Amino acid sequence: MTMRTTAAAAVTAATALTLLAAWGGARAAAAPAAAPGTARTAAAAGECRPLAPGASAVAAKAVAAACEQIGVWYTWGGGHGPQPGPTYGQVDPSDPDSAHDPERLGFDCSGLVRYAYHRAAGGDPLRGNAHHQFHAPQAQQRFTAAQGTAPLLPGDLLAWGSGGSVHHIAIYLGAGKMVEARESGTRITVSDVRPGGDYAGAVRIAPTATAPGTFSTWGTDVWTHKEPSTTSERVHKFPGPTTVRIACQKHAEPVTAEGYTNDAWSYLPEYGAWITNIYIKGPAWLDGVRTCP
Repeated sequence: MTMRTTAAAAVTAATALTLLAAWGGARAAAAPAAAPGTARTAAAAGECRPLAPGASAVAAKAVAAACEQIGVWYTWGGGHGPQPGPTYGQVDPSDPDSAHDPERLGFDCSGLVRYAYHRAAGGDPLRGNAHHQFHAPQAQQRFTAAQGTAPLLPGDLLAWGSGGSVHHIAIYLGAGKMVEARESGTRITVSDVRPGGDYAGAVRIAPTATAPGTFSTWGTDVWTHKEPSTTSERVHKFPGPTTVRIACQKHAEPVTAEGYTNDAWSYLPEYGAWITNIYIKGPAWLDGVRTCP
């Protein structure tokens, strides 16, 4: 979920301490002081705002919420606690720069997006990682990489990935700029949009927190499958409760978990996969969802 680059601008130690104090319950530890010459100026910080008209009220609030976090540490896995907000991170085995992430209070890319839309829309509409957010059922409109930034509005989510898997996500500001939590060793910052490489496109989130036909999963590390069977190929894993859109449901292989047995499976069109209804909040056979052919 990270992308490699040189270190982003940092805030001063005093600013970092203020941000830590604002989150009750945080460990009483001071953030490392910024290196000389790396602190963002007030003028630079002011660049983080909607830079084009047309955004919905929710999208504008999401931009504002993300911009409030300018200077906060990127930390791998940060922002994925039980409630939206900064958390201490984890070590990413593939990234030596993440060695200090467990000591840093902050967000990874999807943790920042989750927090921004929680502040803007209420609830917790964009849980999960970058891939889940890009395929969220709350998507109102999607844009291909070939369309570039011309049709985008502030608050749209920009994604990078290949082979159907998204590994990085950021929030568009307009005028070719975005706010992002980019990688370990850097802080949340405003960047130029990177339209080349494996840029995958963008998605616009609906101004309401829920969409028709959406349900919430429950449980941790729940896998979806290519077919409605636990022995079929695994497709995606939900690390925690995630909002999903269900197209239809059918009776198939019985599954027993947590003391329950159910033979109903639901099809998730954004993932091209099936999930047993045991891990969908609601009755064993979901109300208002049609039967798959």
